[in-house]
Amino acid sequence: MQLRIWAAIGGAAFAWGTTGVATRAALNEGVPPIAMVTYRAILATVILWTMLKARGWRVPRDRSTWSTGLVQGVFQLSLPFVLFTLAYENASAGFVGLLVALVPLGTATIAHYLLPDEPMTTAKAVGLTLAFFGVAFLLISGDSGLEDQGKPLVAAVLALGAVSSISFAGVFARGRAESIDPLELTWMQFTVGIVLVGGVMLVYEGLPGSISPWGWTLIGYLAVIGSIVPFLLFFWLIKNVPATKASLIGYVVPLVALVAGIVLLDEELQVGIAVGGVLILTGVVLTDRAERRVDTTV
Repeated sequence: MQLRIWAAIGGAAFAWGTTGVATRAALNEGVPPIAMVTYRAILATVILWTMLKARGWRVPRDRSTWSTGLVQGVFQLSLPFVLFTLAYENASAGFVGLLVALVPLGTATIAHYLLPDEPMTTAKAVGLTLAFFGVAFLLISGDSGLEDQGKPLVAAVLALGAVSSISFAGVFARGRAESIDPLELTWMQFTVGIVLVGGVMLVYEGLPGSISPWGWTLIGYLAVIGSIVPFLLFFWLIKNVPATKASLIGYVVPLVALVAGIVLLDEELQVGIAVGGVLILTGVVLTDRAERRVDTTV
């Protein structure tokens, strides 16, 4: 079981980590940010709908299921997708990816108040706080990974808003998603996302012009590898492990994003990003050890 859990964490982290690189590449290709999120959600919804119908699935009608899908659609998809995409306009994939490391800290804090079986232990708090200091060092350094054209403060504000939204959504789903199929829940949140993000696109960007073949390829990657795969893995995790452990994905994503950005986009490994990354990785180890001790006592 532990092997399956870590495989799911690794798979989701790789998918979400490379999402930043694909997003920045699509922005460089001239794809409007909100249109990118909208088309990504539409494509993912169509694929998920096809998969569900192949199983003889019917659209749920009960209010409880749709209320969970609505909350996930707003806080796990719409807000984070838009905020992260805008953040990638102002900083490197590695920079924004490192800020994802705050997800476990936010999740642990919210879970402490909303989930009685996931208290904030001293050992867990030490690991999460150390990771937080790593992100703080990153912000203080002023490094964005984009030389002079980056805007690290703007990117940080946008990314932190997305992190807060994801943290709440993870805890909310942990308490309510056990009875909902992960594929069904993922489809519902993307369906909600189309309505919300599509409306934002029409108001602020209008209908986008032509998109290049490479731009559509990147949108397809974002829809399948950057959306469907990691969300299915994430929802499987929150049904089988504590919410804080599932959120450890957020610790691995920065490392994937950092390496992928350097290799594929020639982004810079600046001092602030390097030191912050080391502190974050140390926090990962400490938090995981704390989680293991909690699991063995249950």
